[in-house]
Amino acid sequence: MEMKKTIRVTFIVLRLALGSLMVWGGMGKFTGSKPPADQMLTLSQEKKAALLGDPDALKIRNYIFGMKQSGFAWELLGVAEMAGGLLLISQIFSFLGALMLLPVTIHIFLFHLVLEPHEPGEVILAVLYLIVNLALIVKEYRLFKPLIKLNV
Repeated sequence: MEMKKTIRVTFIVLRLALGSLMVWGGMGKFTGSKPPADQMLTLSQEKKAALLGDPDALKIRNYIFGMKQSGFAWELLGVAEMAGGLLLISQIFSFLGALMLLPVTIHIFLFHLVLEPHEPGEVILAVLYLIVNLALIVKEYRLFKPLIKLNV
């Protein structure tokens, strides 16, 4: 009985932690200013950054710049993070929030794995987000088991 209570409390803490991080990250998408279109990086700046030995920073900057310049992708990511985080925090709709955040946490993981492999702390943190999210989904396997059961 004690072990079940500990597991239940652990999952509540995981939901609250991941949900809070996602809400905070989503709100951060709306606090920065949108870069003007004339600030697009030129080829000469790319060469200059490569010569300075930091081409990864240029890739990250261009990726985020492109999302912000699209006019909706950066904000859409923020809305998805906040909505999924709030659903996780609610505890009632936490399974829906975990499902909704799965593509977001995969995106965060791949972003850090591909664009920041030289930052092991960031990659490990992104892996933890993904593992927690997957654990929250797997815990509620009974809820989606009927959806994937095939009657052949």
